[in-house]
Amino acid sequence: MLDRPVSQAESALLPSLYPGCPRTWDGLLCWPMAGSGEGVTLPCPDFFSHFSSEPGTVQRDCTIAGWSEPFPPYPVACPVPLELLTEEKSYFSAVKTIYTLGHSVSVVALLVAIAILVALRRLHCPRNYIHTQLFTTFILKAGAVFLKDAMLFHGENMDHCSFSTVLCKVSVAISHFATMTNFSWLLAEAVYLTCLLASTSPSMRRAFWWLVLAGWGLPLLFTVTWVGCKLAFEDVACWDLDNSSPYWWIIKGPIVLSVGVNFGLFLNIIRILLRKLEPAQGSLHTQSQYWRLSKSTLLLIPLFGIHYIIFNFLPDSAGLGIRLPLELGLGSFQGFIVAILYCFLNQEVRTEISRRWHGHDPELLPARRTRAKWTMPSCSRAKVLTSVC
Repeated sequence: MLDRPVSQAESALLPSLYPGCPRTWDGLLCWPMAGSGEGVTLPCPDFFSHFSSEPGTVQRDCTIAGWSEPFPPYPVACPVPLELLTEEKSYFSAVKTIYTLGHSVSVVALLVAIAILVALRRLHCPRNYIHTQLFTTFILKAGAVFLKDAMLFHGENMDHCSFSTVLCKVSVAISHFATMTNFSWLLAEAVYLTCLLASTSPSMRRAFWWLVLAGWGLPLLFTVTWVGCKLAFEDVACWDLDNSSPYWWIIKGPIVLSVGVNFGLFLNIIRILLRKLEPAQGSLHTQSQYWRLSKSTLLLIPLFGIHYIIFNFLPDSAGLGIRLPLELGLGSFQGFIVAILYCFLNQEVRTEISRRWHGHDPELLPARRTRAKWTMPSCSRAKVLTSVC
């Protein structure tokens, strides 16, 4: 018996190599190879469980002439009203259209945001470099969704017994890597903001490069480890069904940990801000800068963390009618939300665009890079951030 998917060329040779019935896809189930005279019984496809709580089975016999017809027939063994199937097909098609539109809008907004942060030299600083990295992960995540859809759902007549190609597995691995980098750079945003608010050192460049190394290196390490485990111990199908696999925690575990650490940093940032915003800690202008620096990250951490926890620890069948629009539909617009908060609504960005648009501003000639500067307020010995960036 062969455990790996069979190519079309190999399928043509199977009758002579293995007397019996070859592995075949009948549009609903993948029937394994069987010897002449053997019978094979398979449960109804997983998606039938969304329509009926009673499990059904289908049997086919391997005869000298080949596979027999399914018995009982699918409409009897796995009954689903035809009108319900039509509605479900229309529903899933609408969901796919929504999340495709969402990712497309997000990619356009993120590319514009990156172009703005790169083009305006006065905004070049570690904090905006981290924003750019986060934008890049959302673009990578959207690209992975498009690639995965192209590999897994490129046609209704796709043979699911032989679709496990290298490119298909690569698309799933890239999807996991993109998701991990997305959470790692959201964590980097929180870590850098915490360091910026709490540190008394004017130099954050070393911390920035450590974040770059961890933000890209750790997701790559975990993804490569997961790929190695799949190749060695669980090289079946297209690696896209992982919920019951112990190796799935190589991907999910670090993400859950990052979400937990993010919530801890979220509470710590609030604590620091409450202390910094006390009247005795500085001027109203300084307090306004602290709040403006923090408010976007304070919104994103709970928003994206709650989204992940809710939709990754519920069973796949739980609240499917609500789960899919929220997880895939609204989730696809996350990149757009990030671009809005960190770029288009950013006061410093809007100020610089206004200055560049009204080119008569003498401060733009020549454009110069501003660095984070720290001053000692007269009423406190704590150092505060005063730069534009």
